[in-house]
Amino acid sequence: MNPTTISAFQSLETPFYYYDKALLQSTLRAITDEVSQYDNFHVHYAIKANANPQLLPLIAQEGLGADCVSGGEIQRALDAHFPANQIVFAGVGKTDKEILLALEHDIFSFNVESIPELLVINELAQQVNKIANVCLRINPNVGAHTHTHIVTGLAENKFGIDLSDMLEAIKIAQSLSHIHFKGIHVHIGSQILQMNDYIDQCKSINNMLYWLEQNNIVPEVINVGGGLGIDYQQPERNPIANFKDYFALYAKHLKYKPGQSVHFELGRSIVGQCGALITRVLYVKQNYMHGHVQSSLTTTYPSASITKQFVIVDAGMTELIRPALYQAHHVIVNLTSISPILQTYDVVGPICESSDVFASSIPLPTTQRGDLIAILSAGAYGETMASCYNCRTLPRTYVF
Repeated sequence: MNPTTISAFQSLETPFYYYDKALLQSTLRAITDEVSQYDNFHVHYAIKANANPQLLPLIAQEGLGADCVSGGEIQRALDAHFPANQIVFAGVGKTDKEILLALEHDIFSFNVESIPELLVINELAQQVNKIANVCLRINPNVGAHTHTHIVTGLAENKFGIDLSDMLEAIKIAQSLSHIHFKGIHVHIGSQILQMNDYIDQCKSINNMLYWLEQNNIVPEVINVGGGLGIDYQQPERNPIANFKDYFALYAKHLKYKPGQSVHFELGRSIVGQCGALITRVLYVKQNYMHGHVQSSLTTTYPSASITKQFVIVDAGMTELIRPALYQAHHVIVNLTSISPILQTYDVVGPICESSDVFASSIPLPTTQRGDLIAILSAGAYGETMASCYNCRTLPRTYVF
């Protein structure tokens, strides 16, 4: 961050989220430049990553569609001027009200996750005299090298229709009067950095396509989901994800036919690096590991030895839950200390939970009350997962 930006932070009440508009726009251009090389590739922004109403119009303006997992996200997408015919709606627990909202606006497709859901969508579509476009989300039983909480493609996960039920589900969809079967949807997880995981996904999808073709079924749409990760370790060195290799991999390994469209649902890789949580130091606290010494009167007294230092900031897991929830790593920077001396600190929040820890035993320049701290790579699954636990207010946001 440049000195002008840091200076602007000084007058703002903390904690707050800061979004770098220029970096977001550069990231979006990198995506559109790569996608433009492939006539049949389409990207939908996964709104669950960040639904900030100041960011969404910037993303919509670049021509991306929207990937939604609730009626609220559909409405947020519409309000930000994402075209309804570029909205996909996923999620294992779509309510009747949410389904009716999507039908009202004739969205591009429902990503249907079970046969019972398919039947409900058909029933509701019949009630309002609509035809619902659907892609069936198939669980390929393909793992991904990521945190267990964000793997979605294994048989043990709650998502999608089992591979063994795929053909039956498609035949049911094709038989329903108010359903138009468009294609298949396969998403294996989030924050995936090992490209071999995507190759495995492509092989699995290719097997599905071959099997379907043997049964005279050729999907119009192949939705591969998203999951492309970002560099949480060195965000300033790698602020934009490797979109070139990502899209080229699918062009090379996915055996789609002319006329079939390939859809992607990217979230974290679009907004993750443009956001930072800015927080202020409240206290620097020292704790001691106690031993014991024996006095001449045989009385034992505690003896302080190893020091543990805590930087207590005014942001907590209410603003950024990822470290507590996923043990996620974020680079943390002291924006205002000018000390050349590095010390080891735990950076913790004020919430009454022992898990309210942003980082343990990290080096920072000598830190004192009032210093501004930036927690980087917080643009995805930060603000959107914030809560009011401990009766705290939601963080403010600034885009500049």
